[in-house]
Amino acid sequence: MKEIVVISGKGGTGKTSVAASLVVLAERSVVADCDVDAADLHLVLDPRVIKTEDFTGGKSARIVPGKCSSCGKCLEICWFNAVIKDERKKPAYIIDHIACEGCGVCSYFCPEKAIDFEPSVNGQWFVSDTRYGPMVHARLGIAEENSGKLVSLVRNQARMLAEKDNLPYIIVDGPPGIGCPVISSITGADAVLIVTEPTVSGAHDLERVAELARHFKIPTFLCINKYDLNYETAKNIEEKARVSGITVIGRIHYDRAVTEAQIKGFPVVAFPESAAAKDMRTTWESLVRELN
Repeated sequence: MKEIVVISGKGGTGKTSVAASLVVLAERSVVADCDVDAADLHLVLDPRVIKTEDFTGGKSARIVPGKCSSCGKCLEICWFNAVIKDERKKPAYIIDHIACEGCGVCSYFCPEKAIDFEPSVNGQWFVSDTRYGPMVHARLGIAEENSGKLVSLVRNQARMLAEKDNLPYIIVDGPPGIGCPVISSITGADAVLIVTEPTVSGAHDLERVAELARHFKIPTFLCINKYDLNYETAKNIEEKARVSGITVIGRIHYDRAVTEAQIKGFPVVAFPESAAAKDMRTTWESLVRELN
């Protein structure tokens, strides 16, 4: 079983489009959408949810009305301004759950022990069926944190499904950037496929995410999306990638068929005669050869 994580140094490079196409080309795989802060893989895979679970990634404070004496200690010591005073209410203090960081200091120091520190629901995760196989995905709540923990949960569930159904591939659509969710997406993976574009920002952010993958000693490959928009920049990116030990396995044409496929709710490889679809297939075949 091979776990392939598709990531990018920045948003908008076409990472999710590439990941969706790899899911189709793999034929027997589990797909995991680990871009939990802005998940959109479902737009082209049309999942039918068969299981929904709440995600509890932390705790938050709650003032118990019957115990609170309105002493104001919680307001005094809250570093995050999550305690709100309202003299019109009884008790006079309430917790703003969006501002609350779940540190527990108010609960610990409350003289009346009137603040409960309870697990909070930060989002939901799902197991779904798609046209191309099982899918695990999630949705983080508005202004919620612990996305790295949710990413780990999604990956673990995908791995369990792959083992249960004896599927050879796990295709992970990772988040952009180099933050905690990306680290949670790639650690322990068999391969990282970086998707970039031939722009100055694409080249710059590629270097950052490549350094991250190199730190974790994960085999790393590169796919340049819309490479024909700027041949010179694309060539420079390839040269820098090779110097860094990254194998270039894909060059995808700019193709309006990608947008047309997205509008219809399909990955572009569902339209196999398009230039982008042919490039995606070549990329997948190259990746499989490298992994085997």
